Amino acid sequence: MRVLVVQNYDNTGLGQVGAALAEAGAELDLRRPYQGDPLPRDANGHDALVLLGGGQNALDDHDYPYFPALLELTRDFAGKDRSVLGICLGGQLVARAFGAENHIGRAVEFGWHGVSLTAEAKADPVLGALPEKFPIFQWHDDTFDLPEKAVRLAGNDVAQNQAFRIGRAVYGFQFHFEADRPLVRDWSTSFATLIADRHPDWAGKLDDEMARNGPDADAAGLAIARAWVATI
Repeated sequence: MRVLVVQNYDNTGLGQVGAALAEAGAELDLRRPYQGDPLPRDANGHDALVLLGGGQNALDDHDYPYFPALLELTRDFAGKDRSVLGICLGGQLVARAFGAENHIGRAVEFGWHGVSLTAEAKADPVLGALPEKFPIFQWHDDTFDLPEKAVRLAGNDVAQNQAFRIGRAVYGFQFHFEADRPLVRDWSTSFATLIADRHPDWAGKLDDEMARNGPDADAAGLAIARAWVATI
């Protein structure tokens, strides 16, 4: 199992997705195209694709000129029936790749918040075993419309489209299910200045929020990660 991982921003990571891939014995091919790493021309040579998050928006082709090639690569993976996973910015890029409109600055959400599964999610191979509602870590300003032919799987009051599936195993997630408590704490340190500018009370309430929501969020996130890896 060889998995292409596209990192789009410094100090992001696979978190629980990495744990699930390690359990499966996957070989990771990590590319950082924002630092100049080339992207493969097509899906040949890889069994799955993971698109990670970032602070930029999914329409920022000017500063991230590799985005159009990444969209084409995403479509190639899907066309060859290979599993795709997009998280936060990655999910927004998957939505864009399949013709959906991105909405910039219209869905600001940070911290652990609840998401609710749709009726269609009950039969989904990745989300079907989860509770109908669970807390999960969020960090985004943007949102997107649902791509044509996509199945809406989860949402909340801030972002109606929190998760979707296209075809067999192309998944886009707005929420950061990969972000378990250690990763959230790392982000809270690595991005402390950025977070404090917009959420000045975060440092003081992190421990309480983590104790309240972390266990359920981590359990849901790892279940999602393992179930997606099982689609590869």
